[in-house]
Amino acid sequence: MAIEYRITLDDNHQFSYCIELDRAYPVAAVQAAPAWTRLGHQQCSNCPLSKDTFSHCPAAVDLHRVIEDFQGLPAFKKASVWVRTPEREYTKLVSLEEALRSLLGVIMATSACPILGKLRPMAHNHLPFASNQEFTLRTVSLYLSRQYFNFREGRHADWELKGLVRMFQQLQLVNQAFWQRIHDTCEGDSNLKAFLTFFSMSSSMSYSLETQLQKIRPLVMSSGETPD
Repeated sequence: MAIEYRITLDDNHQFSYCIELDRAYPVAAVQAAPAWTRLGHQQCSNCPLSKDTFSHCPAAVDLHRVIEDFQGLPAFKKASVWVRTPEREYTKLVSLEEALRSLLGVIMATSACPILGKLRPMAHNHLPFASNQEFTLRTVSLYLSRQYFNFREGRHADWELKGLVRMFQQLQLVNQAFWQRIHDTCEGDSNLKAFLTFFSMSSSMSYSLETQLQKIRPLVMSSGETPD
């Protein structure tokens, strides 16, 4: 199962990517990967991988081609983006920043990183160009669905979303380290701005979850329903 991206710039340069959703550690790809993808380079403080076993960061290896393709290009540059998921196709004219945010997000969520991999269910239901509200609604809905099955199957169910906050706190540590990892290698601002936007959406789930929930309340509650 794969998701395809085709990004066409306004000067007709075209870039195509096929992201396999269930992929293992990229053993074959590490040989040609640049130095900044090595596991020990700005390694995340909460990384569970050992340098004795894994030479490179799996997410960085997966991302380096995209980083290099768009290095030096301005974030505001227009791009026509076509996306095909197993269920449907999407097309949209967006800034390069928005195109990369969507592409980088699905690559990171499907990498062999044990922490980013917790977002894999989101990638299996990928929604390109998602807004902050859509990101929050989908994240919370998937988490609560998991709690429902935990409850039905006799396990602890976290209806207060405490585990969701903890998960995004761990993701925030990954975000901070990854920002440092790519900062020196990105000459332009398109990659950096795309990462910053993606990281900002993720951090909102740990720093201001209640605020984000209030924003989506009108989307899920009938107009006549009021809090008890």
